[in-house]
Amino acid sequence: MLAFSEACERNKDPILGVLRSRFADRNLVFEVGSGTGQHAVHFARHLPNLIWQPSEREENLPDLKQRVAHEGGANLREPVSFDVCQRDWPSDCDAIFTANTLHIMPFTSVVEFFRGAGGALAAGGIIAIYGPFRYSGRYTSESNREFDGFLRARDPLSGIRDIDELSALGKRHSLELDADHDLPANNRLLVYVKHLAAVINDC
Repeated sequence: MLAFSEACERNKDPILGVLRSRFADRNLVFEVGSGTGQHAVHFARHLPNLIWQPSEREENLPDLKQRVAHEGGANLREPVSFDVCQRDWPSDCDAIFTANTLHIMPFTSVVEFFRGAGGALAAGGIIAIYGPFRYSGRYTSESNREFDGFLRARDPLSGIRDIDELSALGKRHSLELDADHDLPANNRLLVYVKHLAAVINDC
């Protein structure tokens, strides 16, 4: 039986509504943290103009591979093992997508996400990030405040990220916040665009 996420099933069409326009001229999308693969299958099926590359950490890869093998189309690549902290990010993508990942990883990994994504993309590249976020420390809903408390009680290094902090990280790697889309269930879809300025090396 394939792994299944009710949240993915609910949010895949609202997300697709944004990606249809933002990824209309893209060639290859690298998805970070593909989870059950429901997003990867759905987006690849409805965006036939591009190639979709799913990825997951090694321990989560079997479930993802199973779904792609059963439901994937010609433009959905075989999933690859990937961790945001590794140095060798793909260099052939012109867009990066991730959903519900930044709040479950430690902030040090969020820093690595922006470093790696900024280095992987050429000028004009796009990053689309879906999930719950805060604004200058403020939550967008009481349910998000409660969810953040749950996350931090389970793992103090996780938690809902602040858009101001993320945008500051992005600027270090020539990534500018280009759009902030309001989606259902108090979630957002942030779109960052890579500009020409030189990337700052964290090392």
